[in-house]
Amino acid sequence: MTNKKDERKFPVWGIVLIVVGVVVLAIFGWGISTNNKLVSLEEGVTKDSAQIESQLQRRMDLIPNLVNTVKGYAAHETDVYTAVSEARAKLGGAISGGNMNEISSASSAMDSALGRLIAIAEAYPELKASANFIGLQDELAGTENRINQARQTYNEAVADYNKSIKVFPSNIIAGMGNFEQKSYFEAAEGAKDVPEVEF
Repeated sequence: MTNKKDERKFPVWGIVLIVVGVVVLAIFGWGISTNNKLVSLEEGVTKDSAQIESQLQRRMDLIPNLVNTVKGYAAHETDVYTAVSEARAKLGGAISGGNMNEISSASSAMDSALGRLIAIAEAYPELKASANFIGLQDELAGTENRINQARQTYNEAVADYNKSIKVFPSNIIAGMGNFEQKSYFEAAEGAKDVPEVEF
């Protein structure tokens, strides 16, 4: 005859099975949550990268007008115009490629070429007084400020993302999901300053 107390007892293997199931579900849930967080951070980096590219494109769009305005007063400065044109083409190619290291390098070259172009205005007081030139100068200064803000936002997003894929235990999910470290937008050596646009 069996004891009624023994019939009510839950078997030990059942308890072990429930505990294992709960642990597996918790790990699975954590893995999904961590993966989603990493995807979200990576998308944030991509979005901020696109913002930099957009602002650099805006600056590139201003350059032909600026060059043409300066050419109207200083047509003989062909070396400078050629340097600006080449730097602009290089930056356009880098933006199309989407590699942040190449974009950063090309942007620094563009900064240098623009600095040379704008320096020409010092020798031509009538150019400095031109309403068209003043308007372009203001647009360029505003664009440079937006570029700097976009760079800062991008680098902050990269820092958050890179930290998340390196710390334990989320680095396990990052390794399984092939989340790779992103590059910061860094100015090339000697290009830390924004081109001077005040006259």
